[in-house]
Amino acid sequence: MDEKRILLVEDDSSQGAMLSLELKRRGFRVDVEKTVPAATGRIEKEIFDAVVTDLRLGSGDGLKIVLAVKASQPETGVIVITGHGSIDTAVAAMKAGAFDYLTKPVEPEVLALALRKTIEHRDLVGEVRRLRAEVKERRGVSGIVSTSSAMRHVLALIAKVSSTDATVLVTGESGTGKELVARAIHENSPRRDGSFVAINCGALPEGLLESELFGHVKGSFTGADRNKRGLFEEASGGTLFLDEISETTPGLQVKLLRALQEGEIRRVGDNHPVKVSARVVAATNRDLKKLAMEGKFRDDLFYRLKVFPIEIPPLRDRIDDVMPLAEAFLKKARVRTGSPATKFSPKTAKSLSSYAWPGNVRELEHAVERALIMATGPSVEPVDLPPEIAASPSARGKSRASKRPRRR
Repeated sequence: MDEKRILLVEDDSSQGAMLSLELKRRGFRVDVEKTVPAATGRIEKEIFDAVVTDLRLGSGDGLKIVLAVKASQPETGVIVITGHGSIDTAVAAMKAGAFDYLTKPVEPEVLALALRKTIEHRDLVGEVRRLRAEVKERRGVSGIVSTSSAMRHVLALIAKVSSTDATVLVTGESGTGKELVARAIHENSPRRDGSFVAINCGALPEGLLESELFGHVKGSFTGADRNKRGLFEEASGGTLFLDEISETTPGLQVKLLRALQEGEIRRVGDNHPVKVSARVVAATNRDLKKLAMEGKFRDDLFYRLKVFPIEIPPLRDRIDDVMPLAEAFLKKARVRTGSPATKFSPKTAKSLSSYAWPGNVRELEHAVERALIMATGPSVEPVDLPPEIAASPSARGKSRASKRPRRR
């Protein structure tokens, strides 16, 4: 194993020499400094696997060492050493970013074990970061498969807005992947460790939708036999995805506007406001601006939602994405269907690429799954596709269908 480089900051010469010797015996490479200026100077110029510092350094303050490490090399762990009478100072050092603290007298074996844990934690964090980056590189942004310039523009918008808390309005035809875009925004945002909560606003009647969004108190309506938190509260610290926002009623739109503007909601049957911090991403397949002009949607809510609009183009306008998407769906569905097919034949690829896809990405995914169920050989053939896709111009003519009856 490579020697791990440790910076030991100790103003007591005998203590520093003893700890340095013991750590070297246990396989560490140790550099020793006695003062805060000397230690911080090295921290700014050199990289260490871990730092050990006494909190009392003559006239110096070991807390400055912790802050220097966090500023110059934040992944490096710091272990602070403190006397029994200065635990409060040690707690302050932990809040400043120290990984661990030990009380005097320090046993060399205990210090060596703490150092190994500190370095192991740093390496684990780095590995997780590396794996996340690798997955992101392989899958694109949160699983969005795309090669077309139109979708590259969408991905660029996602990257721009993800780091903010801005409200996003995602528009596009049904089946274009609006929820996938919302998830990508969440997963690439500082809120990624919070909850992603999604609801289809057109799937529930107004009363039930209000209770789902804002919660209710016991006895507020028939069947309300307990208090219930709403989705705004469930998504607090995370992201709330409001799909088909155009289907909400005017009365509910007023309450949504208040939640967005004030950052608070009222549970059904309760007069006390509840603070929430959910980031809202809304979506619709309708022309929300037109609905607002017609008086069918509140214009103030429309402009509050449209802080950062993202429009997803239909699949027919980004035909370069059809085959990459189809191949991704094939890989995902093969295990589920048990299909022997591992690829698309050239004629099948032409059929897929020439079809208009009125149902967009959702239709493509279902078509690929159906084709895998139908396929009997190593390749998906035009005859395995749904009839309307197999009948597209490039699928006509000589094919496997002419050699055997079409299966139904």
